[in-house]
Amino acid sequence: MQLIKTVAGLKKELENKRKENMSIGFVPTMGALHNGHIELVKRSVTENDISVVSIFVNPTQFNDKNDLLKYPRMLDADCKLLEKTGNTFVFAPDVEEIYPEPDTRQFDFGCLACVMEGQFRPGHFNGVAQVVSRLFEIVEPDRAYFGEKDFQQSVIIREMVKQLNFNIQIVACQIVREADGLAMSSRNLRLNEVQRKNAANIFRILNESRNKKDSHSVQAVKLLVENELNLIPELKVEYFDIVDAHTLQSINNWEETGAPIGCIAVFAGDVRLIDNIKYFSPSTK
Repeated sequence: MQLIKTVAGLKKELENKRKENMSIGFVPTMGALHNGHIELVKRSVTENDISVVSIFVNPTQFNDKNDLLKYPRMLDADCKLLEKTGNTFVFAPDVEEIYPEPDTRQFDFGCLACVMEGQFRPGHFNGVAQVVSRLFEIVEPDRAYFGEKDFQQSVIIREMVKQLNFNIQIVACQIVREADGLAMSSRNLRLNEVQRKNAANIFRILNESRNKKDSHSVQAVKLLVENELNLIPELKVEYFDIVDAHTLQSINNWEETGAPIGCIAVFAGDVRLIDNIKYFSPSTK
């Protein structure tokens, strides 16, 4: 595995691989890797001739600058994890490599970006689109891998690929969870012992809510989830919405869509965690 820190260096290596007709898989990350990331990388390694993992904490997608400063950075440890996966290249550029000039592009994702994360993190998805499109231009992958924990993000990236005419297959991979159900996240490193224990209730309550679908209205399920989580010490729901998995728009009754999904953001202390639960069989999506 080779660590590369410059755009020119990575492009040169990938150009040589393309001359050999090798397929390229790509996993964009912000580092502080966990087993969720590693599963994405393993899939990329399995499905492609070579695999690239980027590690770049993107400043343009943080609407809270304190969150940017607190985001964990551990390149050496990340590389040690990646060495065991069969990954080919780690791309770990400085900000100046990705943004030699300020990126002033404004993307229009319509209603996809106005709800949930888009509502509570203004500018977030524009920053995501800036960095992911820039990385796609650099790597030119055949396939790119994203975790479904960031479900809204994966929908928006598909839309971005369509708008920019990238010839890239977006592969969404299932959420990887801890033994107690907590969705794996780099932010989990910031939880103290009590917060970490209580945060496991997010998935427990989401999972239990699936059993209420046939006997409760959409609004009743939403209230139950919010109320139960807000009763747990140090947990505070920022939003919980049940939406159509394709349009990301709120539904008022279960019959409106064949693919309802519940998306949630919860503060555990000052650490913001997101998760989701599908109220449908993935085969029907």
